Amino acid sequence: MELKIEQELIDRFTGLQALIVHIRGVKVERRKPDLEDFKEQIIKEVKEKYDIESLKDVPIFRAYRDFFWKAGIDPTKIRPAAEALIRRVLGGKTIPKINSVVDAYNLASIKSGIALAAFDEDRLQGDLRMRLSREGEGFLGIGMNEPKELQGGEIVVSDDVKLVAIYPYRDADETKVTEATENVLLMVCGVPGISKKDLIDASDIATEYITRFCVGMKSSTD
Repeated sequence: MELKIEQELIDRFTGLQALIVHIRGVKVERRKPDLEDFKEQIIKEVKEKYDIESLKDVPIFRAYRDFFWKAGIDPTKIRPAAEALIRRVLGGKTIPKINSVVDAYNLASIKSGIALAAFDEDRLQGDLRMRLSREGEGFLGIGMNEPKELQGGEIVVSDDVKLVAIYPYRDADETKVTEATENVLLMVCGVPGISKKDLIDASDIATEYITRFCVGMKSSTD
C-alpha cells in the first residue's frame, strides 16, 4: 500500500509530504499501566520544555498553523494535533485515553511535535491518495454523530472507495484503530516547512512507542 499525493496539491503546497508505516501484529488494549506510567514522564518533559504563551511560535507548530490557514482551516479553532495535546498538558488537563495504540502514538506526537494518524489497515482498500475533496462527499469522523457533507476543496485522504481522513487533523470512524485491530497503518503528516528528517524521526518515535506497549513489528512491505 502506498500514499500518493495529487500533483495539484504538490504544486499548491511546495514541500507537502507524508510518510506511511506498516505495523503488523499489534495487541490493542483498553488500558495499559506501564503506558500510563510512561505518559507521566512525557507530561513532565512537556512542562519543562514548553510555555503556553509562546507555544504557537515554536517553528514546527507555526508550520502547521501556516498550512492550516492556507488550507482554509482556522488553527485557533481547530488546532494542529501535537499543539492541541501539549496545550492540554500545559493547561492542566488530562491527555485523552482511547486505547493503547492511540495513546502511544499520541505520546509520540507530543514528543516529536508531528501530527500522526493511524488506521486499521485491514479496513483500507487499495492505495491511499491525498487529494482535494469533491463537493457533496460525505465524511464521518471519529466522534461525529452523522456524516458531514464536504464543500469541495478540503484536503482529504481516501482509499480506493472512501474517505479516511481530513488532512491532517481528523480521521474517519470506519477505519479507526480499535481493540480488534491487528494491523496498523501509521501516517506521519507533514506540511511545508517540516523536513523529511523530522517526519522520519517522528516515525521512528511512534514505531518505538507502539511496538513497546502494543507488541507488533514494523513492516516495510505491503
